[in-house]
Amino acid sequence: MKFVGAHVSAQGGVDQAPLNAVAIGATAFGLFVKNQKQWHARPLEPRVREAFAANMEQGGFSAAQVLPHAGYLINLANPNPDAWTRSTDSFINEMRRCADLGLDRLNIHPGSHLRQCSVEEAVANVARASNQALAEVEGVTIVFESTAGQGGSLGANFEELAAIIGLIDDQARVGICLDTAHMFAAGFDLIGEDAYQATLARFDELIGFGFLRGMHLNDTKIELGRRVDRHAPLGEGLLGWELFRRIMNDPRLDGIPLILETPDETRWAEEIRQLYALAAGD
Repeated sequence: MKFVGAHVSAQGGVDQAPLNAVAIGATAFGLFVKNQKQWHARPLEPRVREAFAANMEQGGFSAAQVLPHAGYLINLANPNPDAWTRSTDSFINEMRRCADLGLDRLNIHPGSHLRQCSVEEAVANVARASNQALAEVEGVTIVFESTAGQGGSLGANFEELAAIIGLIDDQARVGICLDTAHMFAAGFDLIGEDAYQATLARFDELIGFGFLRGMHLNDTKIELGRRVDRHAPLGEGLLGWELFRRIMNDPRLDGIPLILETPDETRWAEEIRQLYALAAGD
């Protein structure tokens, strides 16, 4: 079964996110569990947690259908010790908020070495922060997102993601989110059946579908391998509807949140409807 949605607004409180997802016909959703422009937030009040749980139940959502996204300030790869500590503390704060909301995963960009250390050192920094977070917060899986490789960002290739996983103490609580726009920009060809199958076979070889905890579905107008992170509405980029037809009919991608991050939120309901139509063969 495919769970499809979008990264919805939590304006007015995180408890509003499930209702916003229902309003666009979603069966999954992403959200920020705090203001993503702030390092820390006050603990969630009991009434907010209760309202979130009630709205999740009303919308028919389980934790497996939700892919929270960590704030963009966080850089677990940062080679500066003080900056790394601030990022790690902020990430743990978000992990706790997920746990308080009954959510079982938190998606994050692996981070950037800022061209100030080696890839190996940056990978070790990410793993060290992750191990600390997993030790302090129970019940939440860390989900590393594949990136376009812009600047010094880690995660543009499967080898780096596999290296991070290899250093995690509790590998049952680590996963991957594949972003279609990021993958293409990073050099993974997804156009055509042969390219699609070859790319996913490479993922399975180096990491494994058992680690896949979500996907971000985005088109892009950025050429293959350009390493620029730009999203486009579905069907209006180089990836085209055929890729999303393959995704919607690929049983390996069942049971995980498939989240739109396309730029025009007024089109999300229609994009979700079109994706489900592709799964039905329309």
